Amino acid sequence: MAINRTKLFLTALGLIFSLFLADTASAENKTFIKEDSYMANGIDSKVSSRAIALEQVKRALLEQLGTYLISETEVKNCQLTNDQITTLTAGIVSVEVIDEKWDGRTYYLRAKITADQEEVAKSVEALRNDVQKTKELEESKKKAKEAMKKVERLKKELELVKGDTRKQDEYASAIQDLRAQDWFDKGYVFHQSNNLRDAIDAYTKSIELNPKDALAFYTRGHAYAELEDYRQALNDYNKALELNPKYAWAYNNRGHAYDALGNHQEAINDYNKAIELNPKDTMAYYMYYNRGVAYNALGNHQEAINNYNKALELNPKYAWAYYYRGFAYAALENYQQALNDFNKTIELNSKLVDAYLGRGAVDLALGNYQMAINDYSKAIKLNPKHAEACKWRGIAYEKLGNHQQALNDYSKAIYLNPHFAEAYYNRGDTYHDIGNHRMAITDYTKAIELNPRNTNAYMNRGNSYDKLGKYQQAINDYNKAIELNSNNAWIYAVRGVVHSRLGNHLQAITDFNKAIERNLKDWKVYYNRGSAYQILGDNSRAIADFNKAGELYPKNLDVPYYMACLYSIDADGNEACKWLRISVDNGYNNWKHLKEEND
Repeated sequence: MAINRTKLFLTALGLIFSLFLADTASAENKTFIKEDSYMANGIDSKVSSRAIALEQVKRALLEQLGTYLISETEVKNCQLTNDQITTLTAGIVSVEVIDEKWDGRTYYLRAKITADQEEVAKSVEALRNDVQKTKELEESKKKAKEAMKKVERLKKELELVKGDTRKQDEYASAIQDLRAQDWFDKGYVFHQSNNLRDAIDAYTKSIELNPKDALAFYTRGHAYAELEDYRQALNDYNKALELNPKYAWAYNNRGHAYDALGNHQEAINDYNKAIELNPKDTMAYYMYYNRGVAYNALGNHQEAINNYNKALELNPKYAWAYYYRGFAYAALENYQQALNDFNKTIELNSKLVDAYLGRGAVDLALGNYQMAINDYSKAIKLNPKHAEACKWRGIAYEKLGNHQQALNDYSKAIYLNPHFAEAYYNRGDTYHDIGNHRMAITDYTKAIELNPRNTNAYMNRGNSYDKLGKYQQAINDYNKAIELNSNNAWIYAVRGVVHSRLGNHLQAITDFNKAIERNLKDWKVYYNRGSAYQILGDNSRAIADFNKAGELYPKNLDVPYYMACLYSIDADGNEACKWLRISVDNGYNNWKHLKEEND
């Protein structure tokens, strides 16, 4: 499961459904217009006057929109106050200035909000269910309100003591804070509508005006993470935590960034801290879930399951926790529990493509190939452009021996993703299985081009070269495969076979030895080594290897026959007769071969 799924699955606070601001000509749009004139006093500049005028107009427009939503849309069923709706809509819609003037004394500003009322209502409903997002917007509104209060207080105080430079500096700082919050609100709206670059630019302007705002660093970090720029995200989360060491969600999201960069233990450390700081948070299940994903990545599947259990205890309807717990159970070969979890995932979200892929993977592992095909077909129906689903269905068809359908699915996967190395590799395997070794080599070559570290692609291309009698090219590929993975016993085993074909029996025996040293307990390796020893005249070693091959695969008819031949060559008639009798009793009936043997 993936960390590109990580972008969808691991981010603790995914963006709520975006609001799309439509053209004002749309029948569903509603436009509100407000204007305000701010009379500057002696301490004000054009910048401070504009900031105050804009804040007053913005709040008036948001309140007007909130009143309308309560009276005319489904928002009235949400049991929210006008103040709560005003808070939420600040993260959904932007205020657009349509006219402004400054005459040195008065700042006139006219602005509007244009919104699709149905989309705003939906976004309010979604946003109010995200406790953390609601807290962020409440914090932003509180900061703007506090800045305005500070401005009003200092304005009155400066009327009495006009030369107080300290209060003048405080006034300028409050104006900076007000402007910073305006940029933050703009960034938040961009973020909600997935305009991430614009969001980052707006957050940056907010940070420039108020470099002590932990929330601004946190949200900019989140935007960077959405763009998969995890190192920049880490920098921002680090700064947020420097400013607020008890910021639980900054630890959580920094953990996500570490996870995405492959530093899973650091991620777990951050998730631990997030849970320690906020164990009773209504959305703490995200933290346990994320920690489970990190443990899964480290191969600690049982600890991952423990965390998914905790997440589901806090939120029994969290589909992704069932999904990933299913993969953890599958990794432990507890396939029934895995199936139960994928079934539950689908019950909670029947349109989740990945859940069908997960269930299909378990069916494959259990040998239920037709059921796997059914699940992959459902995934493809939900997303006809899902190359991964096509590839896996091809594998299931291949398991059933339906080579043509497997080829069709691999080809479809390649059409959807021309850089899909695994699809080329799998199609190469199918061509190899049906004896079309030239096409197999073409596909293996493409797979290697796309992924030069694919050991199996080199090994299998070597197998195809072997089938075409191109033994040196086969050995070249086996050599490269061993260079990439010197612990793969099968590569030595197949290279040994090709050395035997070339008459290099000593080199073949060396390769068979290496395969056996790497704990390959396959009868064919001993049989092939025994054959090499036999050709070299080392009958005692040949007999030992044929004996071992017979132990590993008692049904093989050739082994007892060759044992009889070897004992006959060694003039041990009793043993030769014994093995010949075993061979015939087991069904060996190659009488032509028997008549032609001189021994």
